[in-house]
Amino acid sequence: MKDFIKTKKYALILSHQGPDGDSIGSSVSLSLYLNKIGIDNKIIFPDTYPSFYSWVNGIENSIIASENLDLLNELFEKSDLIFCLDFNHRNRVGANLSPFLYNSMNKHIIVVDHHTNPENFGNSEIIDTDASSTCELVFNLIKSNGDIDLIDIPIAESIYIGLITDTGSFKYSSVSSSTHLIASKLKEIGLNHVAIHNNIFDQNSVSKINLLGYALQKIKLDPNTSLAYLVLSKEELEKFNFQKGDSEGFVNYCLSIKGVKNAVFLREDKSLIKISLRSKGDVKMNEFSQKYYGGGGHQNAAGAAVESNDIDIVTKTLIENFRSFCSV
Repeated sequence: MKDFIKTKKYALILSHQGPDGDSIGSSVSLSLYLNKIGIDNKIIFPDTYPSFYSWVNGIENSIIASENLDLLNELFEKSDLIFCLDFNHRNRVGANLSPFLYNSMNKHIIVVDHHTNPENFGNSEIIDTDASSTCELVFNLIKSNGDIDLIDIPIAESIYIGLITDTGSFKYSSVSSSTHLIASKLKEIGLNHVAIHNNIFDQNSVSKINLLGYALQKIKLDPNTSLAYLVLSKEELEKFNFQKGDSEGFVNYCLSIKGVKNAVFLREDKSLIKISLRSKGDVKMNEFSQKYYGGGGHQNAAGAAVESNDIDIVTKTLIENFRSFCSV
């Protein structure tokens, strides 16, 4: 694919709404790689990323669409190549970016993703649902181009960010021997994995720790479906000076409870109720999310969002839907 990419002059790299470690890591690592092979590019995140990723080398070559609406026309007009990373449906880039993406069919679109049920809107697609992360796919793209020698410390760091965040630090079932081999190669290059873990997981504010303590006391159980669920309203979050990313991983505490196989975290965000779903059994959370909420993801990790100002009703309905889903 390298020969084709080098026929282009300017690439845009798009992430999904609510950028996470994998979307950020894959976007930045690809951006740095494109720089090395002579392709000018710009990363566009639909909305802000958590502040604990601000240290990432290369993230400065990005803009936040919601804060730079005046630049979008210019960027899309000058681009002749668009990468869509860590999503496979155009609406995942949000209201500001999706119209541009829908109107860019005259440009070459490359989708790189590992989620199920793709829309298949790309001219070229690198989709592997067995991959641990999109960062794993970016590494393989660089490798298939014969450019492993171009992976320096900044590129290695960004790839590693996606590996550890999308695999729960290598504990999820999506991890394969290939995932570990990639991590091993990044270590050979000189990656400092301790520093990356520290930057992502060990820079908590006191308010975030207090929020976690409060949230842990609110976890409830639905024994009928082996479900643990946690609900946090906007008022509760504001009480603890909530910042974007502060609740990342909360759903995993629900799943860590002995005897629990399914977990849900509902968080109020303006006019939306954001839903995180996890499982460690046979329940396919991506199918549940798609069926009832138009969401998606992986079998054991999925998400969705509901337009509502009543988180209690959404929670009650979700539990009813989940019971119905599990009884089929």
